[in-house]
Amino acid sequence: MDIVVENLTKVYGMQRAVDNISFRVNTGEVLGFLGPNGAGKTTTMKAITTYLIPTEGNIWVGEYSIYEQPEEIKKRIGYLPESNPLYQDMPVIDYLKFVGELQGISSAKIKDRIREMVIVCGLEGEKHKKISELSKGYRQRVGLAQALIHDPDVLILDEPTAGLDPNQIVEIRELIKKIGKQKTVILSSHILAEVEATCDRIMIINKGKIVADGTSDDLRKRAQGKEILKVTIEEADTDTIFEKLKELPTVELVDILNKAKNSFEVQSKRDDSSRRHIFNLCVKNGWILTELTSLETKLEDVFRELTYN
Repeated sequence: MDIVVENLTKVYGMQRAVDNISFRVNTGEVLGFLGPNGAGKTTTMKAITTYLIPTEGNIWVGEYSIYEQPEEIKKRIGYLPESNPLYQDMPVIDYLKFVGELQGISSAKIKDRIREMVIVCGLEGEKHKKISELSKGYRQRVGLAQALIHDPDVLILDEPTAGLDPNQIVEIRELIKKIGKQKTVILSSHILAEVEATCDRIMIINKGKIVADGTSDDLRKRAQGKEILKVTIEEADTDTIFEKLKELPTVELVDILNKAKNSFEVQSKRDDSSRRHIFNLCVKNGWILTELTSLETKLEDVFRELTYN
């Protein structure tokens, strides 16, 4: 089931949380939604789920509009909000039964769906415990189970791996990738490596506007043309090197990678190279240049470039 967002705007007072954005997510696609805090990710996801009404624009989930058929959309969406609200005093099994009944699952099928969710979300050893007795990671699994229990066509997951340990994160990633082959999935995350490992496509939003949309390779290509070098210089003062590197005419940005080793990351201006300038700087000052290597553009670098205020 496709999702089409058209000219979506949401205004709170004087603030435009989402500012006239449009995009499409196709069936079988896992879209990673990235952006700094306050960028508009959660607002957009809530609008898709019909949790809130936009100020302007429209959203279609399949053939259904959020204005005309919100109840039909709710039936077809599984939603795991960032806050993951759960009834703490209910045992896991009872909670999943409660949610399943709310979603209209028949009494003949509900036991099988609960059993399947317990297995899929790794809750076998915890299923009879009260939710309040679970770790944060297992509560997150319960939240994912409630989003999946009615077998929705669309999954909206806001920070789905928050609080999970590394092994659980890998398991949930694989689950999302598997689910995404049959469903439409939108997930938000602050963990760029997670989005890159899980999603077919990445969208970056900043200050309510879409600033990038494509695969991780597409986004890296946007940053190509800006040379990134790792530079290590021995037997010299770190602060002096830092200041001298910043003064080079081709250099846009300098970061200290390791102060003890005098190791730096140097980003050149677009379509410029700083190699010769760095070499000449070391010769001029009698510094020993022990490393001058190119670094692959990381998704973190692209994200920082596009969302830096």
